[in-house]
Amino acid sequence: MAAKPIYAAGLDAGGGKTRFVVCVLEDGRLRFLGSSAVWSEGWSKGRIADQRAVTGSILEALGQAEAAAGVTVESVVVGLGGPTIRGSNGRGVLELGYVREIEQRDINRVVDRSSRVQLQEDRMLLQLFPQDFVVDDHPGHRDPRKMLAARLEINVHLVTASVQEHNALLGAVNQAHLAVEETIFEALGACYAAVLPEERREGIAVVD
Repeated sequence: MAAKPIYAAGLDAGGGKTRFVVCVLEDGRLRFLGSSAVWSEGWSKGRIADQRAVTGSILEALGQAEAAAGVTVESVVVGLGGPTIRGSNGRGVLELGYVREIEQRDINRVVDRSSRVQLQEDRMLLQLFPQDFVVDDHPGHRDPRKMLAARLEINVHLVTASVQEHNALLGAVNQAHLAVEETIFEALGACYAAVLPEERREGIAVVD
C-alpha cells in the first residue's frame, strides 16, 4: 500500500496580493505542485479592516492553487508581516551550578529562558533568533556544546506581533475552512525559500 502523500501549503495574505503555494514532500524534499496570486481585499495600511473580505481573498487564492496543484488543501502555514511586527534583542542566563560539559538540554533551557520576556499589552512572541552564546563571560560562541563551563548565556533577537492582528488573520484563515499549522515571520519564510543553508552560514541576507 502506497504511503499517503504529505502536502505542504503556505499562505501570504498581504495588503496587496494574497498568495498561496502548494508542495508535496518526496524523499525529504519539497516538490512544487501549484500556486496562485489574487488581489487582496479587506486590508487598510497593512492591517485587517474587513475580516470577511480577507477570507474571500483567501478562498479565491486557495481555489486557484488547488486547481493548479490538483489536490485538496486542509491546513496551511501562514506568514505574518506588516507594520505591527516589532524586533528587539533579549538574553537568557543559565547557571549550571558547577563546571561541567554543556549539553543540548542546557541549550534548550537557556533558549527557553530567553523567550520568557515580559511583553507589552497586545504583543506576542512570533519568532526567536539565537545570535550567539556567552560561555563563562566569553562571548561569540555559535555552538557551546561539549565546552566546560559553570554559566551559559544566550543573546537572541525577538520578533513580536500584535495579538489582535494575529488572531484576526487566523480567524480569516479558519473561516476559509483551513487549519493553521503554524504562523511565521514572512521575512524568515522568504529567506528559507530563497537562500540555501550553506549560503545562510556564509552570511547571505534577503532584503525586502
